[in-house]
Amino acid sequence: MLDQFDGVQTQVLGLSVDSIPCLKAWADSLGGITYPLLSDFYPHGEISQAYGVLRPEGYSERAIFVIDKAGVIRYVDVHDIDEQPNNDVLFEVLDNLEPQLARARKNLEADSTVEPVGDIVMYCTQWCPNCRRARAFFADQGIKYTEIDITRDRKAAARVRGWASGNETTPTFDIRGEILIDYDQIKLEKLLGIRK
Repeated sequence: MLDQFDGVQTQVLGLSVDSIPCLKAWADSLGGITYPLLSDFYPHGEISQAYGVLRPEGYSERAIFVIDKAGVIRYVDVHDIDEQPNNDVLFEVLDNLEPQLARARKNLEADSTVEPVGDIVMYCTQWCPNCRRARAFFADQGIKYTEIDITRDRKAAARVRGWASGNETTPTFDIRGEILIDYDQIKLEKLLGIRK
């Protein structure tokens, strides 16, 4: 989402202890990503070790670091692999470092809200594998639905966080007012009346 703002100097980087071919395969499986991925494969985990997030087993914790231009770490979030970080806290840290980012983000939020239309609304992202599965399911069943990308619509993202215990879990479905968090085909079929 940060790459949508002209004039900001924030750079998003991904880092993993996996090899370059593995990172490429992962990015391809997501349909591509919009930020560079760096390999911390050799010497194995050297950067992760320097930041204190390399586990003894040889893989790194799931972590986010915000580092300013002077190289000072301004924010650290180390979380379980199944947890999603609180994007609002992250954006607040970035807003403090780059006020023009805050202004640009507020303008985007004001302009981008898509109101849900129809009986079936899917809140999603472009990179989410379960979102792709849900799209394929709807296409196979010939079911029409409204899709809202929560990376582009932060008000929709806030709606999802309200339903998903503070997480931006995708896909999240609103089926005639019934909320389903994440892709579970059996539950989805029941809500749609396809399965009893």
